[in-house]
Amino acid sequence: MNRKELKKQYQQTLQPMGIYQIRNRKNGKIYIGCSKNLAGKLNSHKFQLKNGLHPNKEMQKEFNEIGEEGFSFEILDHLNPGEDLSRDYMEELKAFEEMWMEKLMPFNEKGYHQEKH
Repeated sequence: MNRKELKKQYQQTLQPMGIYQIRNRKNGKIYIGCSKNLAGKLNSHKFQLKNGLHPNKEMQKEFNEIGEEGFSFEILDHLNPGEDLSRDYMEELKAFEEMWMEKLMPFNEKGYHQEKH
């Protein structure tokens, strides 16, 4: 298989999707998110944190202070896709994420999210 065919096959393969958490091992604070590509999203967060580019300034500050070994990057739950490759799963992922947010309440001293009023 040539490079072009491999790329097309990769693009037509659904990546593992679901809910993830970034946890500060020192103080227990968590950041929750969802993605249609869990591995890619976690790698993106790691890259941003290592390079001082993460949009969550509080988590970035603590990452700078204690380093990568002070954080864990975990998958909380998977969303099992159907057979339809053209379907956008973001709506289901957002609902799933909201369920985890309600369960874990990652606000204030427990997390890196701002409560919605």
